Amino acid sequence: MKRSSEFFIAAKNLRFLNLLRLICFLCLPLADAATPPDAPAVIVIQNATILTISHGTIEHGSILIKDGKIAEVGQSVKAPKDAQVIDAAGQFVIPGIIDCHSHIAAESINEGSVSVSSMVNMAEILNPDDIDIYRDLAGGVTSANILHGSANAIGGQTLVIKLRWGQPAAKLPFEGALPGIKFALGENPKRSNFSIPGQPKRYPATRMGVEETIRAAFSEARDYKKTWEDYNKRAAAGEKNLIPPRRDLRLEPLVEVLEGKRYVHSHCYREDEILMLLRVAKEFGFKVRTFQHVLEGYKVADELAAAGVGASTFSDWWAYKVEAYDAIPYNAALMTRRGVVVSINSDDAEEATHLNQEAAKSMKFGGLSHDEALKMVTLNPAMQLGIDKRVGTIDAGKDADLAIYNHDPLSAYAVVQKTLIDGRVYFDRQRDIAERPGREKEKKALMDKLKKAAEKKPEEKKPDAIVPIGKKPAETKPEEKKPEDKPKPPQTSGSDSAAAIAGGAL
Repeated sequence: MKRSSEFFIAAKNLRFLNLLRLICFLCLPLADAATPPDAPAVIVIQNATILTISHGTIEHGSILIKDGKIAEVGQSVKAPKDAQVIDAAGQFVIPGIIDCHSHIAAESINEGSVSVSSMVNMAEILNPDDIDIYRDLAGGVTSANILHGSANAIGGQTLVIKLRWGQPAAKLPFEGALPGIKFALGENPKRSNFSIPGQPKRYPATRMGVEETIRAAFSEARDYKKTWEDYNKRAAAGEKNLIPPRRDLRLEPLVEVLEGKRYVHSHCYREDEILMLLRVAKEFGFKVRTFQHVLEGYKVADELAAAGVGASTFSDWWAYKVEAYDAIPYNAALMTRRGVVVSINSDDAEEATHLNQEAAKSMKFGGLSHDEALKMVTLNPAMQLGIDKRVGTIDAGKDADLAIYNHDPLSAYAVVQKTLIDGRVYFDRQRDIAERPGREKEKKALMDKLKKAAEKKPEEKKPDAIVPIGKKPAETKPEEKKPEDKPKPPQTSGSDSAAAIAGGAL
C-alpha cells in the first residue's frame, strides 16, 4: 500500500513539473519569429562599418547577400530592387563569432563510466530547444564546437553546429565540417577530484595512467586498422569465402584519427601533459588539432607552433583548481607572438554571450592589435575547426554568418543588434524587445492557471493494495451488524472531553 501510494504521489508531482516546464518553454522567444521560413533570397546591409578580418575595415560599406551567401562587399554595392535592406548606419558588422569549446544544445555531456568512450557521439543527443542557443545568438555567436566532457582520457565524438534556433536537430550540424573527438589530460580523467563512496576507483588514477590509456587505445586501433586493410586487400584480389573482421565501434573513430578524417581536441592544463600528448601523437602518426584550455601553453609555445597545433584558451580564468594556478592573462598573446593559432573559447553558455569582450582582454594583457584580438573569435577558431573556407571572414562566396553591433565589437558597450546565419536573421534585438510584453503576459496567464489548479484539491482515491505475485487477495468477511448502542449521558470530566474532541481514548 505504501509503495503504491508513493508511486501515485510521484506521478502527480511529475505532471506538475511537466506543466511547469511547458509554461517555461512557451515563454521562450518564439522560434518561428527567430527563423522566418520564407526569408528573402536577397538582403543588403548598408552604411555599416565592416570589419572584414581578411582585408581591413570598410567604412560606410555594404554587404550583398544572395541565397545565404555573401555575393559582394564594398562601398559601391548596389541593392537590387527585390532586396530586403538592413540600414546599419552607425553600426559595425563582423563575421559571426565561432566558439571552439561549447557544451550547449546537448542533452548530456559526459559518459564517465569508462576511460575510453569513443563510441558515443554528441550528434545523437542534440537538443534544438536549448535556450542557450538563442542566448548565444544574442551574443553574436553563429557556430560552436560541441564537445564531449573531460571525464575520459578519450571521450566521445564531437561536432560543429550552426546556431539555427527553431530548426530541428538534424538542421544544426555544420554541413561538411570534419567531425572531432574529445581527449582529456590531467585531473579530470584520472578522477582525482571525483569518487563515489563504496565503489572502486576507475582506471586510470594517475597522469601516467592517462598516457598509457591513450597509448593502449591507439595500439588497438592500429591493429584493428591493419586487420581491415588485410581483409580488403584479400577481397580485392578475388579471394572467396572471406569472413570480415568484427566491427568495433570504439576503435573506428580512432582509426579515423589515424587516417586524418577526425580532429582531436584535447582538454589540458599543464606543460608536461601537453608535451606528453604531442609525443604520443608523433608515435602513432596523428595530429592534435587543438589543445583546449591549454593554460600553460605560454611555457611550451614554441613546441605548439612547431607541431602546428591550435590553442583554444580562456581569456583570464585562473586558480579555480590546482592545475590552473600557473595560468596568466597573457597566455593568448604570448602564444600568438610565438606563431600559434589561438582562439578564445567559452566552455560555458553564459561566457559565450560576451566572447567579443573576452577577446578584447588580450589587447590589455599582451598588447595584441584590434584585428588580432578579433581574429581570436572569428577566423582563428574557423581555422582550428577546418571551416575557414566558409566562415570566419567577410568575403564574397562565404556563408552569410554575420553579427551586427551598435558599437565597436571589442568595446564594453557593444550590444548585438542582429545575428544572421546563412543570410537569415536568427536574432533581432528590436523584435525581441517588442515581443517581451506579450511573452510576460502569456507567462502570467499560465502561472495563474497553474496556481488555480494547485489550489483545487479533489478527493484522491486511495490506490488498491499491492498483492504479491502468486498469492490470492485475502478474502474479507462481511462486517457483522452490531446492535445500536444507546446514547450515553455527556461527560463533564475535562480529560474525557478532550479525548472526545481528539477522536480517541487516552
